[in-house]
Amino acid sequence: MFRFYPCDPFLSPMDFLGFTLRNNLFVAPMAGVTDRPFRQLCKKMGAGLAVSEMVTSNSLLYGSAKTRRRADHSGEVEPISVQIAGAVPEMMAEAARYNVERGAQIIDINMGCPAKKVCNVMAGSALLKDERQVGRILEAVVKAVPATPVTLKIRTGWDSASRNALNILKIAEQSGIRALAIHGRTRADAYRGEAEYATIAAVKAAAHIPIIANGDIVSPEKARHVLAVTGADALMIGRAAQGRPWLFREIEHFLSTGTHLLPPRVDEIHAILLAHLEDLYAFYGIDAGVRVARKHIAWYTRGLAGSAAFRHAMNQLPDITGQRNAVNDFFFTLAEKDERLAYDSHAPHAPIEDSGVLAA
Repeated sequence: MFRFYPCDPFLSPMDFLGFTLRNNLFVAPMAGVTDRPFRQLCKKMGAGLAVSEMVTSNSLLYGSAKTRRRADHSGEVEPISVQIAGAVPEMMAEAARYNVERGAQIIDINMGCPAKKVCNVMAGSALLKDERQVGRILEAVVKAVPATPVTLKIRTGWDSASRNALNILKIAEQSGIRALAIHGRTRADAYRGEAEYATIAAVKAAAHIPIIANGDIVSPEKARHVLAVTGADALMIGRAAQGRPWLFREIEHFLSTGTHLLPPRVDEIHAILLAHLEDLYAFYGIDAGVRVARKHIAWYTRGLAGSAAFRHAMNQLPDITGQRNAVNDFFFTLAEKDERLAYDSHAPHAPIEDSGVLAA
């Protein structure tokens, strides 16, 4: 008989910063991925909270199409959590106000992104090297939106010799941060090697605010393990959900019952992907939507029989009709072989390390 680990939380509902969530499974903010269509889909498929892709704190870019899209939360299930990124306290404060005025109910601060183009301007995880600046930014943002909870996402430190997550926790709590998410790697690690959870466990032991564990949570068993070894209040899942948003319901079911759901039916995932594509076309417009859709189609199909040749051909298709027809043909063929998804045992469905995604 399955027995819960002592630290397994109740999954439904969860009280988080004054909001009642379905569970404690969060979608990590990922630039170029966690747009409104993807966030809505993940919530439908079992996520309790979804954080937006990071929004710039540079007010000169507020009028850009990209920033306007990222600030568009029309029809989104509450609570609406928006991540902001930058290195200047005053600009970060203004970015927080800007997004709250446009519907954000939680402001999340990015100090976890390891990408060079972010760190080179001393934003993202580069800020972990300057704890005083961390404090200045956190205090400015919290003060700017006093009625809105502010959260923070970090890595364990800059490198293995400077894991300072415990120091950042103290600064965060003193500044009024309401929750802290930690990716179990340093900035120097990027996404190499395996996430470590000892630092997250140490932070949780010292914390007076909710701690969210992140990094390499790719299966229901791994989710249970990370909760057990860290004692975290919630889990944050990023790259493993690319093309597999139903991972949230699989984890939710496993943590609640100790049993696995059957693999999803091919026709269900076929319908989910088609609906996702239509949302992308509507959200981005036809031309941009076709381009954005390519990576999602690739993620949905990786590890499935015949997917390599399919992806190569699909990436050449210039319009929505071609994409729809290709997806239909692929999944109809798949359904003829098995009514449920069956991944190639030599190509497991796992995060793509070189996907180009900036995961905070």
